[in-house]
Amino acid sequence: MNYAVIMAGGSGKRLWPLSRQTRPKQVLRLLDGKTLLQLCYQRLSQVFEKEKIIVQTNATYSGLAREILPEIPLANIIAEPCVRDTAGAIGLAASVLVKTDPDATMSIVTADQLIEPPDALNIALKDAMAFVETEPDSLVIFGIQPNNPSTEFGYIKCVEPKKYPCCKEKIFRVEVFKEKPDGPTAEKYLEEKNYLWNSGMFVWKAKTILKYLNKFLPESTEPLQTIMKDWGGPLQKKTLYEWFGKIPKISIDFSVMENAADVYAIKLDCKWLDLGAFTALADFIDSDKDNNIIVAGQSELLNCNNNIIVTEEQEHLIAAIGLKNMIVAHTPDATLICSKENAKRLKELIEIIRQHKGEKFL
Repeated sequence: MNYAVIMAGGSGKRLWPLSRQTRPKQVLRLLDGKTLLQLCYQRLSQVFEKEKIIVQTNATYSGLAREILPEIPLANIIAEPCVRDTAGAIGLAASVLVKTDPDATMSIVTADQLIEPPDALNIALKDAMAFVETEPDSLVIFGIQPNNPSTEFGYIKCVEPKKYPCCKEKIFRVEVFKEKPDGPTAEKYLEEKNYLWNSGMFVWKAKTILKYLNKFLPESTEPLQTIMKDWGGPLQKKTLYEWFGKIPKISIDFSVMENAADVYAIKLDCKWLDLGAFTALADFIDSDKDNNIIVAGQSELLNCNNNIIVTEEQEHLIAAIGLKNMIVAHTPDATLICSKENAKRLKELIEIIRQHKGEKFL
């Protein structure tokens, strides 16, 4: 059977103060009152039955996930007791699926991405699932055509495009998988034109990714096998809390994808955004006549240009005069005001707030 796993555990520090430790970016209502988690579920519901959609999140956020997606069966929300990065998260989801369906095919998507049109992803998911049925040892990744030499994403070198009878789109063989290169290397990749951004979305057989984790991250084998053995029984929660933290904290990219053979890619022909910072909103939200991006129910701007104004408080008025190239993000207890060029220092600011104010505003 085919399953979708929504990875919804990230906190999103670069969207502070809207995003907090107890309120991650995927539950922010920034897009027509909908959360990123809702939009992700809506895309997947065109391909998967709700019983086959799993949400994997931090235990702190599991209640929010249930509140936002009440249509998903309660058992389909997997709450991680601690953060072990994507290798542990994906290994846990694969172990849960194999326990009940040894031949499960799993599509891994992330809750903090925007994709337009949604059909582009749906077609790619169907192609990838059909492909791994014929090539069960393969790992399929979705790639995005770069439009700048970003160092925020991993890159995949795609060669030998081939049309398969079971697929609408061409399948590429991945020759090189490079996680977050430096600036000069990213410039080189952009010029070569056969590198795509790693979208962080994958399709594979659950048993196949467990085989690769066993090979390249053997320290994960005993914890995952122990969790799988007790999953669905009276010891499920106890075993999960005892063993999940023993999995090394590392991404699936570093642990498996950079080392594995049989890696293939499908190019997503779509508008794609990994919502990791306020400046990314400019790629999906139309600006006003003065190039301001406004996500607010009430605003009045005078002689303001090239700003980003954000609040979830629909009745709160944001008024400004003479602002240029600034970010203003309002919440009831904290407001961020910074220049766009300094937005990359937000994590630094958060650490200063932690030192001076403790955890109250984080």
